[in-house]
Amino acid sequence: MSTSTEPTVTKRDEEEDEDSKPAADDEDTGAQIAPIVKLQEVAVTTGEENEDVLLDLKAKLYRFDKEGNQWKERGAGTVKLLKHKESAKVRLVMRQNKTLKICANHLVLSTMSVQEHQGNEKSCVWHAADFSDGELKDETFCIRFASVENCKSFKDKIEEIAESQSKESGDSEEADTAASLIEKLSVEEKAKDEKSEPKEVLSSSEDKKETIEKPVKPVSDE
Repeated sequence: MSTSTEPTVTKRDEEEDEDSKPAADDEDTGAQIAPIVKLQEVAVTTGEENEDVLLDLKAKLYRFDKEGNQWKERGAGTVKLLKHKESAKVRLVMRQNKTLKICANHLVLSTMSVQEHQGNEKSCVWHAADFSDGELKDETFCIRFASVENCKSFKDKIEEIAESQSKESGDSEEADTAASLIEKLSVEEKAKDEKSEPKEVLSSSEDKKETIEKPVKPVSDE
């Protein structure tokens, strides 16, 4: 007589069956949760709103430490040449990536000269009175670009601006000189006129005095 036995269901099999059942769809209640804190938009100014961008390049900046006699990195970021819309002055500004901290901020003057750094065509050095730390300091900078083309563009643009500043300075000096000469001539002519006036007054007063003091000739009776 043959007998058959049913497969036994273990606890593990029951758990697997429960896991294999399709999960119920998440119910959409349609509820809207309002934010706890409401943030307001804040206008952020960079100080560059009244300036036109003449150059904008990625680079890494170094500053020469005189005390340690070595180059120290100021940061990697974006270097810009900005021209003010009213005064036409041009300044160099460089900010670090992410933090946007200023690592260079100075005017591009007619005396500024950019030179290649120790034969490296991707780097150049210059001196400037920098204001990035909140006070004027005489600094020596070295900047390194990713390509020779970017370094050349930076150097050529600086030289172009410096030459333009020198020409404007020369024109201004000539205008000031001409104005001072005109003013000097006007003062001299005025002084000359004032000096000649007393002579005329004195001459007329002397004539009057002679007329008064001249004795009257008596009339004789005939």
